[in-house]
Amino acid sequence: MIIARKHVTALFAAGALTAALAGCASGTPAATGSSPAAASASASPSLSGTATVFAAASLKSTFTKLASDFEAKNPGTKITLNFAGSSDLVTQISQGAPADVFASADTKNMTKLTDAKLIDGALVNFATNVLEIAVPPSNPASISSFADLAKPGVKVVVCAPQVPCGAATATVEKATGTTLAPVSEESSVTDVLGKVTSGEADAGLVYVTDVKTAGDKVKGIPFPESDQAVNTYPIATVGTSKNKELAAAFIATVTGAEGKQVLSDAGFGAP
Repeated sequence: MIIARKHVTALFAAGALTAALAGCASGTPAATGSSPAAASASASPSLSGTATVFAAASLKSTFTKLASDFEAKNPGTKITLNFAGSSDLVTQISQGAPADVFASADTKNMTKLTDAKLIDGALVNFATNVLEIAVPPSNPASISSFADLAKPGVKVVVCAPQVPCGAATATVEKATGTTLAPVSEESSVTDVLGKVTSGEADAGLVYVTDVKTAGDKVKGIPFPESDQAVNTYPIATVGTSKNKELAAAFIATVTGAEGKQVLSDAGFGAP
């Protein structure tokens, strides 16, 4: 009798364990379906369509690479890029130009759009940049410092005051007590660089990233006073965007690990 009772007890325990396991199994699908990963996957359809990105001229090389990589990783998407001076881009967006993303070379121009309520959501600072003197490889005017740019006869080219690189130039002039007499003021930093590479100018004030991108076409001359005007770059979704999901995804790429690496490689600083 004792042996039989042991068998009954064992069978009862085995049955209870089987029922418990069955109960756990039946609950598994519901738990998986409510997990954050599954919920995120079901709530985020595949990205598609086109997003137009308005970006400061100094971002041309980095954003061209990031856009190409983004499209490769997200088949069915297209990132259209429009580069110009930040102030010109603000004017275009304010006048109704179709843009999904705006990346400015300074906070001042971004603020113009936020004040006009043309930006959707929060903006994100993603990079910094400083000025550097660009001269032809032979450095015909023997430029070695910021003060040298003010010497008589030196043909120097700068950005217009409303452009971020121009505003930074004015800040350095004020901080150093140096007054420049530029032969021209350009609407974008790439236009300034073009004047130098074409031999039309002895020197130009551009960003350190532009000098790096130009390679052996110019010689870069850093100057310590540049730290008086560090430009911070913000990025945000434009309020009138027709593809805000794609816009947000591209912004996430720019501000994420991949974007940080590409920007760093190009000479940009961290925000």
